Amino acid sequence: MNTALTIAGSDSCGGAGIQADIKTMISNGVYAMSAITALTAQNTTGVTQIMEVTPDFLREQLVNIFTDIFPDAVKIGMVSSSALIHEIGRTLKEYGAKNIVVDPVMVATSGAKLISDEAIGALKEELLPMACILTPNIPEAEVLSGMPVKNEEDMILAAKEISERYHCAVLCKGGHQLNDANDLLYRDGDYQWFYGKRIDNPNTHGTGCTLSSAIASNLAKGFGLDESVERAKSYISGALGYMLNLGSGSGPLNHGFAISGEYVKTAGEVQL
Repeated sequence: MNTALTIAGSDSCGGAGIQADIKTMISNGVYAMSAITALTAQNTTGVTQIMEVTPDFLREQLVNIFTDIFPDAVKIGMVSSSALIHEIGRTLKEYGAKNIVVDPVMVATSGAKLISDEAIGALKEELLPMACILTPNIPEAEVLSGMPVKNEEDMILAAKEISERYHCAVLCKGGHQLNDANDLLYRDGDYQWFYGKRIDNPNTHGTGCTLSSAIASNLAKGFGLDESVERAKSYISGALGYMLNLGSGSGPLNHGFAISGEYVKTAGEVQL
């Protein structure tokens, strides 16, 4: 069975972060492993508290994974301190990690900065050059490219700049919600548009985590980059299209929408 590792924070309500990553990986047919960078207390309305792990403990998690069940792909999500970023970079290089997907969580779609300038600097210096693909949203693409992104032409120029600067493919996401997002994949001097299915669903918590984890899962299974992105986009559309409605804020996707069989039946369905 193919394997994938997620390095990210825990989301206590299960819609994003480690929990979304693991659900996505299982649903996309790979064995999921995790190295947790932080614990969060949160629900669909917001985050109330964050507790980071120590750099030594993060490294210990990674070493235990790589020395026993080597991952076929690695997804890296939000890492908020330069010390943690350094440990991730050092350990992934040491063990020769492959198929690294980095979701460079730095700036919210509102424009609010989510990590410090120091951590952004460490991310640029240590993790982005290791990636086979980056998945920035528009504000993140602006930070990484150093230019404003206002339209499709700007997306192409920004993705080109990022790709050439960090020597990797870039999937520039048109918006946080796939309802209005057309994503641009730029690599090796060329680009391709991937058009999102328009789904009127306000519950989009964890879409970025889910997309990057789905890409990593497909890379782990041996699909090429273009097909991995296409399959990940299709999976996101299915998870959104289920129209799951949990919580009083922006709720989660149904990561298991395509799972079927005896063990997902309710008591009422079994009795029928």
